[in-house]
Amino acid sequence: MQNTTIAISPQIKEEMQQFGTKGDSYSEIILKLIKSARERQLNDLLMDEEGTVSIGEALANAKKRWQE
Repeated sequence: MQNTTIAISPQIKEEMQQFGTKGDSYSEIILKLIKSARERQLNDLLMDEEGTVSIGEALANAKKRWQE
């Protein structure tokens, strides 16, 4: 794999190191952060309650529709 160089501030470098363990490369740390961000996005998507109804409300609506 070909490597590239990115410029980050010393402060960001220190903060990134907090997410790694001894011996981790910066690429490994960044991959951990990306994985964590993806999991968080998926969790936020799955747990979003906007436009949802409770199970009880859904059952009541279904009963009304099927009784008609």
